[in-house]
Amino acid sequence: MIISGKVIKYGDDINTDVIYPGRYLEITEPKEMAKHAMEDLDSNFLEKVKERNIIVAGKNFGCGSSREQAATCLKYAGIDAIIAKSFARIFFRNAINAGMLVIECKEADEINDGDEIEIDVENGIIKDSSTGKQLKFKALPSFLMEIIKAGGLIPYVRGKI
Repeated sequence: MIISGKVIKYGDDINTDVIYPGRYLEITEPKEMAKHAMEDLDSNFLEKVKERNIIVAGKNFGCGSSREQAATCLKYAGIDAIIAKSFARIFFRNAINAGMLVIECKEADEINDGDEIEIDVENGIIKDSSTGKQLKFKALPSFLMEIIKAGGLIPYVRGKI
């Protein structure tokens, strides 16, 4: 699997409360949830997503509450992958369950806002065509990739029964 696109860059400790604000928790339709993605952190996020589809961040992305809506709203807003130095464990698994590709890359800070990158998921390589750099990451286990390719945990399980 190869994912390519342009980067939206954020820093460390991006928590689920700014990814998907609590005042919208009553919304359950994913496309409606997407309209509020990142609005407390970046008021231009939805405009950026029209041209950029990959988030790159620092350490501890998705910290805070165990809010599943945080991963779902990013997926439905148009984000295809999130690369971070590290993830909060609950967010990481919620993202996988939502069918979102999440990649831990210790050199994520070498990727700049607006860079065009290509992620070779199986081989664990990020190619940054804007800088010419190649970064390595540990590929996800095959069972997690099966869930992502199925579109999330629920479609994956439905396909098994």
